[in-house]
Amino acid sequence: MSGYAAGVPRQRKVVSVLVAGQIFGGVGMGATLSLGSLLAAELSGSPAWSGMAATMSTLGAAIAAVPLARLAAARGRRLSLSTGAFIAGTGAVLAITSALVSIFPLLLVGLMLLGAGSAVNLQARFAATDLAQQGTRARDLSIVIWSTTIGAVLGPNLFGPGETVGAFLGLPPLTGAFAFSVAAQLAAAFVYLTGLRPDPLLAAMSIRDTSVQLPRARSGTLILRQNPRARYAVAAVALSHATMVALMSMTPIHLREHGASLVIVGFTISLHIAGMYALSPVFGWLADKAGRLRVVLLGQAMLLASLLTAGVAADSRAAVAVSLILLGLGWSASVVAGSAMVAESVQIQDRPALQGISDLTMNAAGAVGGALAGPVLAWVGYSGLGFLAIALVAVVVIWTALQTSALPPSRKPAET
Repeated sequence: MSGYAAGVPRQRKVVSVLVAGQIFGGVGMGATLSLGSLLAAELSGSPAWSGMAATMSTLGAAIAAVPLARLAAARGRRLSLSTGAFIAGTGAVLAITSALVSIFPLLLVGLMLLGAGSAVNLQARFAATDLAQQGTRARDLSIVIWSTTIGAVLGPNLFGPGETVGAFLGLPPLTGAFAFSVAAQLAAAFVYLTGLRPDPLLAAMSIRDTSVQLPRARSGTLILRQNPRARYAVAAVALSHATMVALMSMTPIHLREHGASLVIVGFTISLHIAGMYALSPVFGWLADKAGRLRVVLLGQAMLLASLLTAGVAADSRAAVAVSLILLGLGWSASVVAGSAMVAESVQIQDRPALQGISDLTMNAAGAVGGALAGPVLAWVGYSGLGFLAIALVAVVVIWTALQTSALPPSRKPAET
């Protein structure tokens, strides 16, 4: 217990460093991903290729998840997070270069490398749990998630200044914000590399289990096969993410088809993003006080309310906005509580492997959800998409009920 007490000031420093890194990284990602689709359309010569910007970024995040987790297991969070941020910065450089030489495939490679920045953002939330105490683990994790809001808000507002800076530097149009991204990702790498001393993961292993100094060579897939609670936690996060991406990604198309202006579309998505991040510390606090499973169920209830609203009142712009807010809130509650469970379901030396496979599964589920949402929208419309997505919520709710019933009575208050 004394080890934990001694680690409290250190944990506060770790969270502060992670928040700073997240702000830099969020600014870098927010300043470029939206412009990536425009640049993709310009370099390819066809708007049909614009969707490849998000696809390549998501693919890059999924590909980077496991290698960065393995690097964390071998060398600690400090090197893993800084390496991921540096790779993302390199991706921004390649994006600028692709515009200079007018090579579309090079842009796709750059956007894929930029996806490593998203993988870093996901891993950072787990880094916040390494030295956290049981009673504050979800709260610390949620604070790091919340800090993403700052970058998400600031990033898109750098489009104009980015173009001004880009013109001054002689860069092609639409690439100025990528220059900001290079600087922001390098700043994030510097913050992680210099601020995370001593490394939180390596320090946690030495504090909690002095007989084990290095992580064991266990794969995330093996842990999922052997650990039912880890399997549930990873699935709850992934399915909640898939639900959110499926409905959110089709909302702009639905609104535009019903005559909404770009201003209305942008405002609706902004409300959704606010729901995703702004209240995450509240859900972290609730997860610590009321239990992880209860907050997962709360998240699923909000996701269900969102999907029902979208299904019943798809023709109302106000109702769609309410649905998107609830969608963001449900995602936030489920991901915060589920991620805390991922961190807690195995011993410290096995966490990097499980967290890597969790992030990979989350990104893959989001990609599949977004890919399937398009055909479903064309088949049964926005209302039908909302109703069909309820099946994903039902799986999580039923699985959560099974988790609750499987717990010994003495553990239920603490675990649920």
